[in-house]
Amino acid sequence: MSLVIDTLHTSTITEELNDAEVDILGGLFEVRDFKAGDIITKPTDTTFDNLFILAHGDIEVKIVSGGEETTIHVLKPGDLAGIITFVGGPASHHSATLYAVGDTKVLSLQRAMFETLINSHPMIVYKVMRGVVRNLHGIVRRINVQSSELSNYIFRTHGRY
Repeated sequence: MSLVIDTLHTSTITEELNDAEVDILGGLFEVRDFKAGDIITKPTDTTFDNLFILAHGDIEVKIVSGGEETTIHVLKPGDLAGIITFVGGPASHHSATLYAVGDTKVLSLQRAMFETLINSHPMIVYKVMRGVVRNLHGIVRRINVQSSELSNYIFRTHGRY
């Protein structure tokens, strides 16, 4: 199978799609290559409304905090990025910068390309957007757990610290 199809099968956005639907969706993606340290996207990129899926390598997600960049997460193959701007939200000063760690391959889907499926394949659009929401829900759960652990550590609660 191709890199695009293999990567889509590891992503939450295709969990409800059959093989024919994955093939249709896969035809909309572009594969982009990055070298170590390359910026994939940053908050000031106002022209991007792409959904990114990491196909190969790692991506560091960094934010500016206290005047310096801090890594808040490392994406692994199958993980999504660019979700907020893809679904129509503006990039803000709270957005992150994505950096390639080593040689990295990323699938890129322009929102306009995805929207071509609305009339011809509305169920694909619906199922993919459900997958995007599942992905966001996983991110929120992870952040909630980390916040709770930090709170337990700071206030020395639950006897674990």
